Amino acid sequence: QVHVVESGGGSVQAGQSLRLSCAISGDAWCPYSMACIRQAPVQEREGVAYISSANIAKYGDFVNGRFTISQDNAKMTVFLQMNNLKPEDTAVYYCAYAQGFMSGAPFLSLGDYNYWGQGTQVTVSS
Repeated sequence: QVHVVESGGGSVQAGQSLRLSCAISGDAWCPYSMACIRQAPVQEREGVAYISSANIAKYGDFVNGRFTISQDNAKMTVFLQMNNLKPEDTAVYYCAYAQGFMSGAPFLSLGDYNYWGQGTQVTVSS
């Protein structure tokens, strides 16, 4: 069993920043993929950023360089630095874990992630 816990959400003004943390514990080991996913009200979940244990990162098209995903492998923690936040970034943000990766790169299909955290709310006001 793998446990994923998100922290760092909150309410900010447009243009400000937030840093989300995703702590992984339990039966987790390399190689792995981690994803940060968000879901806004009445919208489908969408991938925000992904990173593998090989430190290859991928981003959703809408990120446009505003977000950076990183990790501390020793502490099994992933970070999502979100800068220049916009009201349309308002959503519940989830972290998810998958065992393995594809040629060093993280899985990009949300269906590949079988351990999810409870989510943390991010609210951006204009």
